[in-house]
Amino acid sequence: MDLILWRHAEAHEAEPGQDDLQRALTPRGRKQAERMSVWLESQLPEGTRILSSPAVRTEQTVRALGRKYKVRDALSPGASVQDILETAGWPDAKYPVLLVGHQPALGAVISQLLHMPDAACAVRKGAVWWLRRRSREGQDQTVLLTVTSPERL
Repeated sequence: MDLILWRHAEAHEAEPGQDDLQRALTPRGRKQAERMSVWLESQLPEGTRILSSPAVRTEQTVRALGRKYKVRDALSPGASVQDILETAGWPDAKYPVLLVGHQPALGAVISQLLHMPDAACAVRKGAVWWLRRRSREGQDQTVLLTVTSPERL
């Protein structure tokens, strides 16, 4: 199974009293999302399921890709590692899954799957981490295929 984790692009800071879910992308964030979506479009396998947090900034990020996606409340800010992995169907889904979400939850997923120390792995705004679950000689392994950020494209 391939699990592709895409952190939303740069968003405006919350205004006093503003609901965090309503924060929108900055102009720079829109450019980051566009740049990453061009790269993803050339890389994503057929049949990839795309799921997004309901936050405005994540939906704006994923819309740049121009593909159908579904919103999942389980990917909201503050999601647990368990919520995210269950939503993705990890490790048993028969199709690749692209999740668009938030820090520190995405970093915590990466840390757990790659057996890193307990602290959440840093994930840059707009960056993609691509993980694959495979079995070698009877051992299940999680392999990091690539990490890229909009600034590197």
